[in-house]
Amino acid sequence: MDRGAVASMPGNFDVVPIEIPPPGADEVVVRIEACGVCHSDLHVLETGWAHRFPVLLGHEAAGVVEEVGSSVEQLKTGDRVILAWRSPCGRCSACRRGEPRRCRRPATAESRPSLTDGTELSLMLGLGTLATRAVVHQSAAITYPPELPPAEACLIGCCVATGTGSVLETAHLAPETRVAVIGCGAVGLSVVQGARLAGAKEIYAVDLDEGRAGAAGHFGATASGWEEGLDAVFDVVGTPETFAAGIAALGSGGTYVLIGLPRPQTSAVVELAGLFDRRLTLLVSHGGDHLPREDFPRLAEKALSGDLDLGGLVTKQVTLDDLDAALSDMRTGRVVRSVVTSF
Repeated sequence: MDRGAVASMPGNFDVVPIEIPPPGADEVVVRIEACGVCHSDLHVLETGWAHRFPVLLGHEAAGVVEEVGSSVEQLKTGDRVILAWRSPCGRCSACRRGEPRRCRRPATAESRPSLTDGTELSLMLGLGTLATRAVVHQSAAITYPPELPPAEACLIGCCVATGTGSVLETAHLAPETRVAVIGCGAVGLSVVQGARLAGAKEIYAVDLDEGRAGAAGHFGATASGWEEGLDAVFDVVGTPETFAAGIAALGSGGTYVLIGLPRPQTSAVVELAGLFDRRLTLLVSHGGDHLPREDFPRLAEKALSGDLDLGGLVTKQVTLDDLDAALSDMRTGRVVRSVVTSF
């Protein structure tokens, strides 16, 4: 019997038996080998965030293809895959105008898991991977080199693609720039690594936990704490306070990039005259605007070559039954990333 972490209402989840259906024609069933515990999972658990309850949590995963649908041609049983919550649909206005990185209707499986009483589950970001197995659209399963450990590969599916993509795809950061990263969790440290890959001259790591900010030096940060006159600020926290601080730290022509998911009904105030006079740019990164089929293989190769440190992001490997403790560790900042590797 399959099992999964199912939230039945805001603030409450249980690991329960679930039914995984056979794949549809263009779908695959994947046995999950590793799934990161992400702040977005916590956001869904606490607020619902546009998901219908009951919802099967999890979206940052890697696994092995176990079954393929009749129309699937590029995947086969035994393939190791990273699962993607941003695989473009190919039909929306953004995709039709040649901007798949801006797609807001990612392809998802029509086959849906259910509770044992037949209640259909909604899926976290169309995946639902805090479970023993998942059924996904074929375009959401991206093969990766088997030399990369699953506990590291899974991070490419969200925090690494979000962090590096925010630098390389959303901001298109130029070399020799001076930047700050607010929030030094798994996404923030991936932003730091993205800034290093982009050739940033100075990378300032900012976090309420000075130890976490200092540890960012391992990933490429050149200093911790604030600096002024910056070319770019990447806000992985997404609060009115971090917004105000980020805007204030920018120099003329600077760019503020919002990455962190704000809580519902959150507002921030900006002085329009100052925005105009300093010619600032405000950007929103939606998951790093990543394109899985292009970006995942490239990020995996950078990990294998040593240009990206994925192992350093994994603080703990835990079991599915440890999920409540893993969420608590994330809330309190005791981990960079916990990864479920035993289901």
